[in-house]
Amino acid sequence: MKDSAEDYKKVVSTTTDSLATYVEESRAGKGPVVHQAPYKDVARDLDLQRYITEGGLGTDNYESWLAAYLDHSQHMHHPHYMGHQVAVPHLAAGIADLIAGTINNPMAIYEMGPSAAVIERVVVNWMLSKVGWHDGQQLSATPALAGGVLTHGGSMANLTALLAARSAAAPQAWQRGNPPNLCVIGSKVAHYSIARAVSIMGLGSDALIPVDTDDNEVLKADDLARAYRLALDRGQTVMAVIANACATSTGLYDPIEEIGEFCQEHGLWYHIDGAHGASALVSDETKHLMAGAHLANSMIWDTHKMLRTSTLAAAVLFKDRHHMASAFDQKGSYLFHEKEQPGIDTMAYTIECTKAGLGTKLFWSLAAEGEQATAAFVASRYSLAGRYAEQMATHDDFDVPYHPEANILCFRYRPADSNQLQLALRNRMVTRGKFYITSTEVCGIRYLRLVLINPYTDESHLPALIDEVRAAYDSLSTV
Repeated sequence: MKDSAEDYKKVVSTTTDSLATYVEESRAGKGPVVHQAPYKDVARDLDLQRYITEGGLGTDNYESWLAAYLDHSQHMHHPHYMGHQVAVPHLAAGIADLIAGTINNPMAIYEMGPSAAVIERVVVNWMLSKVGWHDGQQLSATPALAGGVLTHGGSMANLTALLAARSAAAPQAWQRGNPPNLCVIGSKVAHYSIARAVSIMGLGSDALIPVDTDDNEVLKADDLARAYRLALDRGQTVMAVIANACATSTGLYDPIEEIGEFCQEHGLWYHIDGAHGASALVSDETKHLMAGAHLANSMIWDTHKMLRTSTLAAAVLFKDRHHMASAFDQKGSYLFHEKEQPGIDTMAYTIECTKAGLGTKLFWSLAAEGEQATAAFVASRYSLAGRYAEQMATHDDFDVPYHPEANILCFRYRPADSNQLQLALRNRMVTRGKFYITSTEVCGIRYLRLVLINPYTDESHLPALIDEVRAAYDSLSTV
C-alpha cells in the first residue's frame, strides 16, 4: 500500500465493507465463535514473514489478507460469545479508533490533541457524576473538587490509584522511597493487578493483608477489624483498603457501603476496584449494587467492559482531585513548563507520556444512542444472567452455586465430577468452536463461567448452550 490518500481511501473502503459483512455474519451466528489454528498455520495464512521482509501488502491483495485475518480472529459479535470481560463494542466505537489511528493526536498534552482532551474531560466528569462526586455540569465554570483521568486499562488504573494512596499515607515516598511499614488491606481474591501494583511499588507482596471471604468469595466486612488490628499490632500503616466491585471470578459485589463506613471510622483510604461492576451506576435498576461508592477516595472503572467501547479505556477517579495530582512528582523541561493554552494537560496524572484519545471511544458509544440506551444495556445483561441461572438450575445435571448479581455466571456440569474434568470440558468446548466460555475457581472449586456481555445474546441461546455442554462432555468421555 502506498502512503497516499488515494490508497488509504481504497483500503478503508475495503475494510469497512469487509468488517460490515463480518459483523452481520457473526451476529447471525454463522460459523464458529473462534477458530484456533496452530501458530504456524496462522503465520502462514497471513504470509507474515514475506510481507515483513518484502512489503507488498496493498490495494490489490489486501481484501484476501483481511479475510484470512478475520477468519483466525475471535468472533465476539457472535451471540455464542460468552467468554471474557471484554466488550462487544458498539460499532461507533470503532470510528473513534479509525480517527485516532489516522490523526495520531497524543492528547495528554492539550496542544497535541485539543478535541480528544476536551472529550476526555467531559466523559470523565460524566463518570464522576454517576459516583456522586460531580454536579453533572460537564463544563462547569467552577472546577469540581473531584477529578479523574483515563488510562490504558484497569491494571494501570489500579496502580495509579494506589500511588495516590501512597502519597497520602507517605508524602515523602516519591523522593525518599517507601517507609518500611506500609500495607494494603483487601479481599484475599482481589484482582491480581492489586498484588502486582503493590509489588511494582516496591512494598512487596507481604504488604497485602487479606480479608476473609464467604463461600462465594465475597469479602466479610466483619473481618475488616481483625485485619486492621493485625496491621496495627505489626506497627504498620494501612495505605489503602480495597473492595471488589465486582469480583472478576463470580461477578459478586463486596459490601461497598459497609467497607466505606469502616474506612471513614478509622480514617483509611478507600479504593474500589470497579473495573467491571462500576457500570452498574448508570442504570436505576442496578445502581443499588454500588450503594456507598461515594464514600471511596478512589475508584477505577473500565469503559471497555460494560460501556461497549473498544479496548482499552479505563478511568481512575478521585473524590479529591488534589490526590490525583500528588500521585506523581516529576519534572521534564520539554513537557512540564509554563505555557499559554486554553486547555489542561493530563500527562502529570498518568503513567503514560504518550496517551491515546481514549475518551473518544466512550463518547462515540454514548453519543450513538444516548445514556438511556447504555443504562438499558447494562440492566439487560445483568438480568439475563439471573434468568440463565434460574433456568440452568432446573436441570439436574447442572449446578449453579449462587444467584448472579452482575452479568457473570458460574456453573458446574455435574457429570464432570472433578476440577480437572471441568477444565477439560471447557477446553473441549473451545476446540469445538460452537460456544466460547471461560472457567474459574471459587474457593478451590473449578467452575465453567459465562460473561453475558454480548447485546446479541438472549434467552433463546441457553438451550443450545446446555446441549453443547452435554455434547462436549460426551465427546470428551469417549476419547
